[in-house]
Amino acid sequence: MVEVEVEAGEEARGRTLVIALDHAGLSVGDLDAARGFYERAFGFELEFAFELPGGIRGAMLRLESGGRLELFEHPEPAPGPAPASPLEALATRGYGHFALAAPDIDELFERAWRAGAAGRVSPRQSPEPGVRFAFLADPEGNLVELVER
Repeated sequence: MVEVEVEAGEEARGRTLVIALDHAGLSVGDLDAARGFYERAFGFELEFAFELPGGIRGAMLRLESGGRLELFEHPEPAPGPAPASPLEALATRGYGHFALAAPDIDELFERAWRAGAAGRVSPRQSPEPGVRFAFLADPEGNLVELVER
């Protein structure tokens, strides 16, 4: 969480603005299948479902720890990037991956694989000291990083 001193306006002087990441959004081709995968693989639960103009269906998923993932299904989606590896994802601007933290990524990697994920980088030491990481692709090819601190 980041705390920022607010500078604008007399009424704001002395207040601290606290900023936190609320959720990540992901467009998918099959909302029901994607929701089922994220529930089985990582333990997400449906917080609420919704519809948007143009026939877009959505679902806000939530982890017990509070992290949220918003899934969208457009009736006529254009294909998006589906990189074969995290390094390939860095070759295009925009979405690359999102990360989930867990105390044992070996167990989570196996659980996600059994739920239909494809392994991209097996659990190993991260470039960040004291951290382990792994990468999976969900059934639609979206990259998910697992982080163990």
